[in-house]
Amino acid sequence: MKTINEYKQTSSAKNILIIVGLSAVLGLAGCQQEGSAEKVGKNLDRSIENAEQKIEETKEKAEKKLDDAKKSISEKTATSDQYVDDSLITMHVKKAILDDPLLKVFQIKVTTVNGIVQLSGMLDSKESIDRAIEVATKQEHVKSVKNELTLKADVPSEE
Repeated sequence: MKTINEYKQTSSAKNILIIVGLSAVLGLAGCQQEGSAEKVGKNLDRSIENAEQKIEETKEKAEKKLDDAKKSISEKTATSDQYVDDSLITMHVKKAILDDPLLKVFQIKVTTVNGIVQLSGMLDSKESIDRAIEVATKQEHVKSVKNELTLKADVPSEE
């Protein structure tokens, strides 16, 4: 076994020396011949530099497009989240109004935009209007309440 390994090592070392020697000879021969090979090398270097520059430019453009797409998705997600939040706020305010024993009325219209609740409609008393505002204000995520509730005018009947 030992003899075979020594032979392989010696053979490998000889092969490496032969390859190194050939490389040196060819390298020296190439250095002595100036002209077309040198021009080809320079052109190749320039082509590689241009290709690297184009790759870098393309990479930067792709990164910018990716960043723009991420920003657009984030904005759309935020908008849709706000819409869902506003819908949930409206639903909670409507439910709270209907559950309130003083307000069990369907005359109050509730809309929400960016957490700002707008109440509109006609109610029978100032106390009902105040109570509707109070109930809406106490709901979670309500930033403020815009009151557009009006008082019904008592019209005397003609007899």
